[in-house]
Amino acid sequence: MASRVVLFSTDSCTYCEHARSLLSKRGVAFEEVDLSEHPDLQAELTEVTGLESYPQIVVDGEPLGGLNELRAAEKSGVMAAWSTAS
Repeated sequence: MASRVVLFSTDSCTYCEHARSLLSKRGVAFEEVDLSEHPDLQAELTEVTGLESYPQIVVDGEPLGGLNELRAAEKSGVMAAWSTAS
């Protein structure tokens, strides 16, 4: 089964645009949650992930990190498994 990938983003975030583009380019289905107008959810996400910057990517309920970690997952081949059905 394909992994559940959630991209947490904010408005006018260049790094978020890069993450969105990379996921799309690699054929990974993802859900995007725009936290721009939801500071309460931003605070809750920070508690869970320990990160305050965006984007934040969560894969199957586990925080991956931001754009750098997403690029590392692509390079290492980990990202390819996210869209593969078992």
